[in-house]
Amino acid sequence: MPSAVRSSRGSSRGSSALRFGRFAAMGTVAVLILIAGVWASWGTAQHVMLTKGRERGTVEVTRCAEDACEGPFRPLSPGAQPREKVVLDDTVAVEKGSTYTVVLKPGGEEAVRSGPAGVLYAWVPLGGALLLASVVVAGGLLRTRAAWVMALAGAGLLTAAFVAL
Repeated sequence: MPSAVRSSRGSSRGSSALRFGRFAAMGTVAVLILIAGVWASWGTAQHVMLTKGRERGTVEVTRCAEDACEGPFRPLSPGAQPREKVVLDDTVAVEKGSTYTVVLKPGGEEAVRSGPAGVLYAWVPLGGALLLASVVVAGGLLRTRAAWVMALAGAGLLTAAFVAL
């Protein structure tokens, strides 16, 4: 009988160590996925959300290529200069002949969409990261409620961006 007790304690310790290892590894993976989503989003979001001191205006799209559209920039903010050509990268929901409100990135030729549609589009990588991390949280951490919250937040963000654009 004493040998059965010893093996029970030994497997209990091993099982706890494995659970902790899985929790630490999957937690780290989930956090890294979310950090990558924020990092990817912030490159554009900072220009759209923190517009103080940046040149704001409108662009009437005159030409589109595979990965960019361009057109003349008409300023709306004080101190902004009109330009003959600025480039809108990522031609998602950008049509030739349409006018969009934009913010210029420092340097002056590259523009990003502003307003609610621009903010939502800037955070799309975070929405994808939330969806991906929710799978890790559900499967690796066995936290289904937290995973559902993350998945619904990611899906909501992606849906709102799709509707706004």
